Amino acid sequence: MSAREDLAGLVRRAETGTAGPPDPRWAALTVDAARARRAAVLMLFGVLDDVPAASGKPLAPADLDVLLLERAHTLGSHPGQVAFPGGGIDTGETPVAAALREAEEETGLDAGGVEVLGTLQELGLAHSNFLVTPVLGWWQAPSPVRVVDYGESAQVFRVPVRDLLDPDNRVMATVHRAGRTFESPAFTVNGVVVWGFTGIVLSGLFDQLGWSVPWDRNRLHPMGV
Repeated sequence: MSAREDLAGLVRRAETGTAGPPDPRWAALTVDAARARRAAVLMLFGVLDDVPAASGKPLAPADLDVLLLERAHTLGSHPGQVAFPGGGIDTGETPVAAALREAEEETGLDAGGVEVLGTLQELGLAHSNFLVTPVLGWWQAPSPVRVVDYGESAQVFRVPVRDLLDPDNRVMATVHRAGRTFESPAFTVNGVVVWGFTGIVLSGLFDQLGWSVPWDRNRLHPMGV
């Protein structure tokens, strides 16, 4: 099957409750639904013709990519972290509408070129008390992207999926807080580390899609946060 068909199939399994959490860290992304704020993120995959993957390993099509952004380092919440475009859901707004609106506001993309495949299960972002709906999309008609507001984002980029799947680019990010060490799957690409919520979600998504390949989970990458 094609990458788009794999993604659409995952949405169908999510809708019927047969996708299942691929990793305990995915299942642990929970918050108190009665108190949490609602948000949505756009997980947008597509084909980029002119920026092939750096990795030569045949792990995924060299031109398959996903849209990410690096949050501004001056933000009070999750500064400098790599994330999917997205944000809070306004009153009366659907998760799909919120994800597309936020993506337009943050990256300048044309939402008219995005085919929405569906939504995945809500996931909790405990640090910010958000209950996040991932919206899975396919970029039928790619449009230019950029940083719209440097007060919000440091960079916007499309990263090849092959580079994300390459075992050489996979690590376990470690964070020390309150005398404890927390680990999460992470990716070292585009001069940044994709970790935390975004790293867990991407890693879990690749597991569910059957795209993941074995990698060294003993390779630790301390995060200076």
